[in-house]
Parts: sequence; structure tokens; C-alpha cells
Amino acid sequence: MPKLKTKKGVAKRFKLSKKGKVKYSPGGKSHLNTSKQPERLRALRRRHTLAGGKAAQYIKRMLPYG
Repeated sequence: MPKLKTKKGVAKRFKLSKKGKVKYSPGGKSHLNTSKQPERLRALRRRHTLAGGKAAQYIKRMLPYG
């Protein structure tokens, strides 16, 4: 069986956790930060996980080797 290709754009944006959940860093923290609340900026700093749904399945398919 041939090797599967990883979608490199997806590999740069998403990682898989040990349990197989999809982790990602949310956008919207690069500019116009003075108008955003400090609590919101702190929440944007940490990684988020995708709930197991169709989007998570789609991303896992594009990351064949995790």
C-alpha cells in the first residue's frame, strides 16, 4: 500500500491529542487587540479542542499519521 500524503496546511494548524481529539489555536489575536477584553485575549492564548463531529473527522482524514 502506498504512503498517504499529509495536507501540510492542516498539519500547520491542527494537532492531535493523545486521545485523538483535534487541538487548534484560535484566530483573532494578532491585531486590533486594544478593543478586545483582557479576558478574551487570555482565552485566545490557550489551545482549544474541536468537539467530535464531522469537522473533526474531516481533519483527522487529512492528518493520516497524526
